[in-house]
Amino acid sequence: MSAIELKLKQASAVLGVAPKDLQNLVQLKILRPRRQDSVYLFDKDLLLQAKLAFYLKESLGTSSELLARFTEALSRDLRGGGEPSKVRYVWLRSRPAGGQEAIEVRIPLQGLARELEEQLPLASMHKDLPRGRKRPGWKREFLQSLKTAAGDLSGVTEAEIIRAVRRHRAKGKRPPEISVGRPTKRA
Repeated sequence: MSAIELKLKQASAVLGVAPKDLQNLVQLKILRPRRQDSVYLFDKDLLLQAKLAFYLKESLGTSSELLARFTEALSRDLRGGGEPSKVRYVWLRSRPAGGQEAIEVRIPLQGLARELEEQLPLASMHKDLPRGRKRPGWKREFLQSLKTAAGDLSGVTEAEIIRAVRRHRAKGKRPPEISVGRPTKRA
């Protein structure tokens, strides 16, 4: 695949997150994209770092300070470790300052890299236009989209729409699943 550089809105579309959430990671210095003429540019490696950061945040609910440290450690490892899509898992170990035994988190790097590859075509659908500037014909496209949506919703009751919206919102509020595993003994 060729080298890519996406603007913030395009990168957020590829990652499937709100632009503000991605911007927060940049402002908190969890991610450090290249900057050109006051525009942040995200390359493929940085997109994978962002994917890892969102994965850790969603899974662990970690603070931004720890998230930045985890992401930086993973970034250093990925720079020296070859092709990320060929590594199935990476382990993140964190040891308390007292030198006790480390905790370990296994991250499905290959799966996250595959998801990212599948989402990259979305960047071309999200043009990064400056605020306030509308494309020629945007009203016509918008009205056509509304007509199409209205046709698709014919026969759907307001109660069904409200239930669907509530289900979608509840899905985002679920806490991460936490489980404990033990090594199996082999004979």
